[in-house]
Amino acid sequence: MHALKLTRIGNSVGVVLPKEVLARLKLEKGDTVFITETPDGYAVTPYDPQLEEQLEAGRAFMQEYRDAFHALAK
Repeated sequence: MHALKLTRIGNSVGVVLPKEVLARLKLEKGDTVFITETPDGYAVTPYDPQLEEQLEAGRAFMQEYRDAFHALAK
């Protein structure tokens, strides 16, 4: 676990992530992170949760119409 301090950055407040956290999340300066609320609190992730929902919807669609996709692929 890492304790983080809030830091003033211009007119905003930010969090500085330690090198170990950046390396584990495979992040670099300028990358975007997403904060999602979980039952246990908040999670910081480099992955867009809305994109995951869209991918799941696409997979479900493809599964439902797999016979049609198979016929079209011929």
